[in-house]
Amino acid sequence: MCQRFLFLLVSICLLFFTGPAGAAPIWIERKFIPEVSLIDETFLQHKDGAAYAVDHTPWAEFLSTYLVEGEDGINRVRYGDVTPDALAALEKYLGDLQGEQVESLDQAEQLAFWINLYNAETVRTIIHHYPVKSIRAIDGVWGEKRLNVSGIPLSLGDIEHRIIRVKFPDPRIHYALNCAAEGCPNLAKEPYIRDTLADALDAAAVTFLNHSRGVRINNDKVIVSKIFGWYIEDFGGSEEAALEHIIKYARPDLSTMLRAINDIDAYRYDWSLNDASRDD
Repeated sequence: MCQRFLFLLVSICLLFFTGPAGAAPIWIERKFIPEVSLIDETFLQHKDGAAYAVDHTPWAEFLSTYLVEGEDGINRVRYGDVTPDALAALEKYLGDLQGEQVESLDQAEQLAFWINLYNAETVRTIIHHYPVKSIRAIDGVWGEKRLNVSGIPLSLGDIEHRIIRVKFPDPRIHYALNCAAEGCPNLAKEPYIRDTLADALDAAAVTFLNHSRGVRINNDKVIVSKIFGWYIEDFGGSEEAALEHIIKYARPDLSTMLRAINDIDAYRYDWSLNDASRDD
């Protein structure tokens, strides 16, 4: 009798908690809700007027040593040349960042913190898996929770989609986050810091949108980065709005051509690794 009751109870639960055929059970999707709430309660807060500034000097030193500004306008990293000491310094920097009380920072300091953490962790991940042809060859690269900030495990995906894009709804953030790809906006040659953050984001937008990776016109056809397809809602929700955004940062010649165009013809993205390692 007990066994029959237990079987009936389990059957009812499975029926209730399972969606359409082939879909994941609802409880599997909802099991992440406590974590989402924790992110909301912790990282979506800030302290207005806080004067404290996070030290990004180690990241600046790493970039000055291993970032190469290409003549083609693409910044690349000498991943294969990073020494054990330099990697150890990068690891320590990331460890120090994870020890910061982010919720006690002001809003601009927080955004700089998250961008630098994201970019530095991306670089560290590539180094640990090097040689690799593309970041997409690394299993779980955006989903694995390799970081722990304020006691909360975080993945690169969490930082980008559940913190930065939620708290800082500014399309320019897409030009600051670097995914180690040739088609990605440049990894900045210096860390983002509060005092120059707005200017740095503007500069990143101008650099990317006036490069063929961002926008190019062939025979009156507009080809743009796939970033505008993936995140169209961040750029106004339509191709027309995205083009208006691009025009805002386009140089005169490009701006003039774009003003005569109403839609986007194609999206492109190069996932090849932004590798500048020297040949031995």
